[in-house]
Amino acid sequence: MSTRDYLQFITEQFVTYLDMPADEKRRRKEAKKRSKWSSTNKWFGTLPLALRIMRQQSNKQAK
Repeated sequence: MSTRDYLQFITEQFVTYLDMPADEKRRRKEAKKRSKWSSTNKWFGTLPLALRIMRQQSNKQAK
């Protein structure tokens, strides 16, 4: 992809965003917030998630 094509793409995306109604922008932002990973996954990867799942499984087996 050449620089010119890239600039054209970025410009098109920017203009599309500017032409979008305010409520559509708001809906997109809220959908993005709902689909985000937890902060531990964001900053430390999936290792905290794996440890939490292992801990939960061991607690279930202990009961």
